[in-house]
Amino acid sequence: MAEQKRDYYEVLGVDKSADEAAIKKAYRNLAKKYHPDANPGDATAEKKFKEASEAYAVLSDPEKKRQYDQFGHSAFDGSTGAGGAYDFSGMDFSEMFGDIFGDFFGGSRRSSSTSAGPMKGANLRTSIRVTFEEAVFGCEKQIELTIKETCKTCNGSGAKPGTSPETCTKCGGKGQVVFSQQSFFGTVRNVQTCPDCQGSGKMIKDKCNDCRGTGYVPMKKRYAVDIPAGIDNGQCKRMPGLGEPGTNGGARGDVLVEVIVGRHPIFQRQDYNIFSTVPISFAVAALGGEVVIDTVDGKVIYDVKAGTQTDTKVRLKGKGVPTLRNKDVRGDHYVTLVIETPDKLSHEAKELLRKFDEISGDSLNAAKNVTKDDDDKNDSKDKKKKGFWK
Repeated sequence: MAEQKRDYYEVLGVDKSADEAAIKKAYRNLAKKYHPDANPGDATAEKKFKEASEAYAVLSDPEKKRQYDQFGHSAFDGSTGAGGAYDFSGMDFSEMFGDIFGDFFGGSRRSSSTSAGPMKGANLRTSIRVTFEEAVFGCEKQIELTIKETCKTCNGSGAKPGTSPETCTKCGGKGQVVFSQQSFFGTVRNVQTCPDCQGSGKMIKDKCNDCRGTGYVPMKKRYAVDIPAGIDNGQCKRMPGLGEPGTNGGARGDVLVEVIVGRHPIFQRQDYNIFSTVPISFAVAALGGEVVIDTVDGKVIYDVKAGTQTDTKVRLKGKGVPTLRNKDVRGDHYVTLVIETPDKLSHEAKELLRKFDEISGDSLNAAKNVTKDDDDKNDSKDKKKKGFWK
């Protein structure tokens, strides 16, 4: 059985309200304490270092942090529909550690997280609006995006037709430059992406007029977005491979489509349950009877028990929202029955109500055979003397 992961905020020792600086500071302290280079052969320290690095990898990334705050660890196991699984097993935590500190343990050369190798492109974000019912049952929506497509004039090279990119003289075509600096730990040697060629190892002197040397041109495209049944307001639908182009042969990023769910005039949603209020007459509440209740599946008839009190709550099992994991598994619909008091009555109706009140016995809080308080009597006499009453 897999070991249960600790809460990432607990691992770093910070509150959920901690900002980026506080999260980075907390990780810095833990990484210095448990780094394998400072604890050679200590398996426990290595485990704690990786645990802290994994927590930092999530909480330092705004998108991953948002998903973790909403779904917890399940956000990265592919079970929530919140954006897909995230594999921590292959992460090089030492590289991430070097991003913050540089490499000061032993003065060895270690590359930063930015390298000349293939890098995935950035993600694009957009949003769409859906109705309450569309979010419950799922739907298909169209979005229009401006994306970067390979320039046909230069075939993506960025160079003017008839010319070619040249080797970068600053990095010698490696895409990286090495520099050293002194720290309180000694000499630190860092490897960074070449600032001249941006890691490509190539320089373009004569740029393509159409793409201006980028190798890409913007194009508007329409895509169909499959909105899963049960999605809630603020959740995202991930569309892989439609984001920004990668560098040095890296894959495209993704498109994250945030779903904004419109309000419903009758229903309110909480998790996978739906709530609503239905008025019933006094006669139905007292004698029992059938009432019609609106649900997302249509109208249903419910038998009200005799003697039902106002604010009585009933449950319609399985009439709620489908779960993201299994659309055949649904929440419930909770209905609050409220006795509606009529504000307009005919003379005949009033007489019948008075007669009902008489034959039903002592009414609640009825002012019959009750002696007024002496202060009330004296107050009444004083008002008569002063001419308030005649």
